[in-house]
Amino acid sequence: MESSTRMARKMAALADLGFQRVDPAPLPVETTPVSRGRCKVTSRQPSMGTLVSVTAVHESSALIQEATGVAFLEMERVVNLLNRYDPTSALSFLNVEGGLGDPPPELLAVLWQSRYFYQASQGAFDPTVQPLVDLFRNGASQGIRPGVGPGSMPPPETEPPTEAQVNEALALVDGSRVEIGENGIRLSSPEMGVTLDGIAKGYVVDRMASVLADQGLRDFLIDAGGDIRTSGTREDGLPWQVGVQDPKKQGDLPDIIGLSGGAVATSGSYEIYFDRDRTYHHIVSAGTGASPNLSQSVSVLAPTTLAADALATAAFVMGPE
Repeated sequence: MESSTRMARKMAALADLGFQRVDPAPLPVETTPVSRGRCKVTSRQPSMGTLVSVTAVHESSALIQEATGVAFLEMERVVNLLNRYDPTSALSFLNVEGGLGDPPPELLAVLWQSRYFYQASQGAFDPTVQPLVDLFRNGASQGIRPGVGPGSMPPPETEPPTEAQVNEALALVDGSRVEIGENGIRLSSPEMGVTLDGIAKGYVVDRMASVLADQGLRDFLIDAGGDIRTSGTREDGLPWQVGVQDPKKQGDLPDIIGLSGGAVATSGSYEIYFDRDRTYHHIVSAGTGASPNLSQSVSVLAPTTLAADALATAAFVMGPE
């Protein structure tokens, strides 16, 4: 007999299957002529809860726009597989059913990488914190509801989770209890849930970078809301400039990073929080069940955006020391 939590997750997913997905339209393209017969083109498209932009430099603006269009198609294809808020995604079906046979290779790849960073960080990066994140998002009155999509900050009357509810959610968090194989994925408990919020966006950006390179672009920058991948140089031949935002948003940039390849990702507590006092935010420690508060923002440089994304989350949880 199915548990009430698992049944609720299944019913929520099935109820949403009747809604037709509408792909967001790209925003106007910005083209700027630069020296030596080259031009710079910037294209933007909303996705993954942010605005994803691609800026590229090349002799042909037509080639840039065509390559960027292919990259955006790849972005949406992979997002539709890994988005836990989409009830038709492979990840959602894994969470609803507690297992998934013949999973898509993209989901397998990200879960294998999640396993690596879980082990390397000694559990600081843990993709099974979904029950905790959803508990804080939904408030104590609604309890644990894995699979529920993102919402706004709870209303003032929403009470924070109780210690008993946090402990209940913590019992479902353990990255070692996700069984990953070439022919299937299984969660050791049907009440568990996987979120790839701390790594999937990096993977998507890396896939986009691979597409742009395959299409013949060498100089480009992809920015997906703080997950940034670069290649080559900007229009003046200098490294791409990436500004690190001040968590307090007082105007100054704490650092400006020059990149001619590789990636940088930032994890912060200052954008998404679930209570008026900003005690609970979207980064949760699998060890304590609480949101870490020693850092406000952590930026990591790495060869890939996936690695930078996962390590920024892990470092945020581990703390500065």
